[in-house]
Amino acid sequence: MTTFPEWGLEPGIVIPVFVLGALYWRGLARVRLAAPRAVPGRGVASFVAGYVVLIVALVSPLHGMSEELFSAHMLQHELLMALAAPLLVLGRPGPVLLWAFDRPSRLRVASVIRASAVRKSWHWATRPFDAWLIHAIAIWAWHIPLLFQSTLHSEAAHALQHASFLGSALLFWWSIMHGLRRAERGMAIVYLFTTAVHTAVLGALMTFAHSPWYPEYVSGAASWGLTPMADQQLAGLIMWVPASAAYLVAALAVMRAWLRDSEWAVSEAERVSPSLSS
Repeated sequence: MTTFPEWGLEPGIVIPVFVLGALYWRGLARVRLAAPRAVPGRGVASFVAGYVVLIVALVSPLHGMSEELFSAHMLQHELLMALAAPLLVLGRPGPVLLWAFDRPSRLRVASVIRASAVRKSWHWATRPFDAWLIHAIAIWAWHIPLLFQSTLHSEAAHALQHASFLGSALLFWWSIMHGLRRAERGMAIVYLFTTAVHTAVLGALMTFAHSPWYPEYVSGAASWGLTPMADQQLAGLIMWVPASAAYLVAALAVMRAWLRDSEWAVSEAERVSPSLSS
């Protein structure tokens, strides 16, 4: 009989997650003392929701299950990329995290951020196409069997995989939500739609494969009453259907906002035109 996994305690994962939460709450307390309305409640709620998803994906028993079931590993990754990342980005935690430090430290960090090399690197990494490409490469590269199976034997490789997925997803969602000017929002729909397509393709390849991609999961799947192929097919469906749907829903939300802005621009132009002609 399978023993239900305990909460994950990998230091390379638990410590960064804990530090992130501690810094955010410390920064939030300081910001609200200095300027109570500086951080909107909606932003805090979004960050907290994203942080809870991080806990579920990386620290809860799901993490232990991911070492035995490929489908659980896939669910873990999709929670990071398609749910936690956009929620964290919506929360705009950067300024709050900066306020976790004392004033001299904040000034030093700000000077580093303003450095030419850092600004250029950030500008490059958050350009929508580049962020889209980085995210796509991270998704496809880590599913190469040699790389994926290395995460089952090395905590460092496992932590690096999670950092790659979450970090590239944060860049991607930031570029979509904050990196595009109003006139360019139509391109966000393209990037979201193509991400949904290529992740669906990868999920379909897993679902219809004729043999398991990752032999390391054979014994783990059996202990949960699944065949290796059933476990892989379930993982493929998780990536194919709900994960791709998350990107499509985001694309529809962006399209709605884009059309609303377009209607506003047209109405403003119509309102201004008569006054100019008179």
